[in-house]
Amino acid sequence: MSIETFDPKKVDITVTDKAIKHFSKKLEYSPEQLIRLSIKKSGCTGYAYVLDYVSKLEDGDQLLTLNSTVKLAVSDKAAEIAKGTEIDYVLEGVNRVIKFNNPNVIAECGCGESFTV
Repeated sequence: MSIETFDPKKVDITVTDKAIKHFSKKLEYSPEQLIRLSIKKSGCTGYAYVLDYVSKLEDGDQLLTLNSTVKLAVSDKAAEIAKGTEIDYVLEGVNRVIKFNNPNVIAECGCGESFTV
């Protein structure tokens, strides 16, 4: 039997090529900015993802360099809750949206705004 230890300081998040391309377009005229992933308490099931454009890291953020122009800052809380998550940019119906494929989610609200891990 093996035991996996969980290190919340280690960022285990992947970003698809489609999402990186989307973020690159968004940062085209502000290449000095970072995309920051955080988590907030929200909705009827617990948590919601928050993506912001910021100019600098906050205390406790970890930095992932996705390509030469896109850097993702991940808050400590987000690193813990989103461990193993894939961030994608997908077509849903007639809309394109950022999709978080988090293997730790056990329930989501009906509208898709919040989740429980």
